[in-house]
Amino acid sequence: MADEDEEVRRVFDALDAVESIADPEARSRAQVQITAATRERAARWTAERAELAQRLRDDEGESVRGIAKRLGVKPATVQDLLRGYKGSGQNRPRAGGQADE
Repeated sequence: MADEDEEVRRVFDALDAVESIADPEARSRAQVQITAATRERAARWTAERAELAQRLRDDEGESVRGIAKRLGVKPATVQDLLRGYKGSGQNRPRAGGQADE
């Protein structure tokens, strides 16, 4: 876990470095690049988490709460992952598959 924490710290340090770029235009260009790359990675990472959550449930019989604890997310997030829901949370489908209006 210490190695993982170190890697996360390094990412945040890099983000802090971008925020400290003095030239506003250069800072903005760097932020745009990071934002675009983050969107792409977020989609891949969500798919990875969904696969892992499904595996933990199917292969290990882990509960939604147990999966949430292991992955460091909320139980509602695990439920969304298991259902394949990828929305913003404001229009989460109801249990019957109906979207909120």
